[in-house]
Amino acid sequence: MTQMITVIGGGLAGCECAWQAAQRGVKVRLFEMKPSVYTPAHHLPGLSELVCSNSLRGDSLENAVGLLKEELRRLGSLFMEGAEATKVPAGGALAVDRQLFSDYVTRRIEEHPLIEVVREEVPRIPDDGIVVIASGPLTSGALAEEIGRLSGEYLYFYDAIAPIVTAESLNYDKVFRASRYGKGDGDDYLNCPMDEESYRAFVAEILAAEKVEPKSFEKVVHFEGCMPIEEMASRGLDTLRFGPMKPVGLVDPRVGVEAHAVIQLRQENREGTMYNLVGFQTKLTWPEQRRIFRMIPGLEQAEFVRLGSMHRNTFINAPQLLLPTCQLKSDPRIFFAGQITGVEGYVESASSGFVAGVNAARLAKGDALTVPPPETAIGALAVHITNAAAAHFQPMNVNYGLFPELGVRIKKKEKRGRLAQRALEALEGWRQLLDEQ
Repeated sequence: MTQMITVIGGGLAGCECAWQAAQRGVKVRLFEMKPSVYTPAHHLPGLSELVCSNSLRGDSLENAVGLLKEELRRLGSLFMEGAEATKVPAGGALAVDRQLFSDYVTRRIEEHPLIEVVREEVPRIPDDGIVVIASGPLTSGALAEEIGRLSGEYLYFYDAIAPIVTAESLNYDKVFRASRYGKGDGDDYLNCPMDEESYRAFVAEILAAEKVEPKSFEKVVHFEGCMPIEEMASRGLDTLRFGPMKPVGLVDPRVGVEAHAVIQLRQENREGTMYNLVGFQTKLTWPEQRRIFRMIPGLEQAEFVRLGSMHRNTFINAPQLLLPTCQLKSDPRIFFAGQITGVEGYVESASSGFVAGVNAARLAKGDALTVPPPETAIGALAVHITNAAAAHFQPMNVNYGLFPELGVRIKKKEKRGRLAQRALEALEGWRQLLDEQ
């Protein structure tokens, strides 16, 4: 008799895991503590809530995350199905309406005949049966303590959230529509240009502003891929204009030149009534955010739907604790998936959930477990988080540096194309193996 799988956590990884297991004929009980319990970073009652941004990053095979998305598409990922159904304009990136995305995934999960959704907090890990822990980096209360006892000391880093403003509060005489280098439809972003004097004043105010400080006993560890703007500003005057305020590829059609610096606003929802400040994650206090961000041209009267904030993300030391199949070495009936394993990013979390879901289903059915080929993006990421140096383990986005070498010296752009081609060829063999079961 096939065992039922318990999945703890209804985020991106948990939902992908539950979906993949159920699609393979295994019953799943998916636990989600919302809406009775919320973390400081969650606000929507549905499943698969996107917390920090509505962007899933680049959609080209030149980027490893674009390849990872293409692999997940070909493998029948619910995450990618939902993303394609709810996408909004974002130039060369893939971004979604986060409310519609959550609604879509929630509906698909709840309609699946083999998935039972239980809306309650799980205080402890079940003593028997197959369990997938996909409770995320904000795992709450007693469950976090139990995982800590099971895995040893938690590691952590700080993550930041960017503000969102209403479209109707913007001054369209000062902003212009354009995508960097004309990607997408060419006008998917709103752009707020700054001259050098305004930029210098803006940076000075960021540096002098009051910040939300962590607890006295906590050492601040930032994730480089989601650095607060005030942290970037402290690294040098031009750091922001070479980062999120980079003007390159954005020509103001009204004057025909690039500004000294540009703040981009990305559409947050399908209706276009809200925009988020791209790359402007911050730990400035809320009054300081309102004051300083209204210095941005076009945002003088900005109405903030959501202000930026910081939260502490925890993760386990995966190289020390996990097998590439996502199983706990000390208790193989327990799987871990998502950001709690040390993968960083929405797509990476879904990828981890995919691998855990496939293998949990195979364990339930008595089949041999499987690891995706290391030549693929999904496989390179799985291999990395379980083979990195445990003493210095930190969260990782997928990138082409994780892939096995080609064995030939070629130009960077050509190399990425060859890596992507090799990955998709290897993926096809693995997909056929999965389909045979």
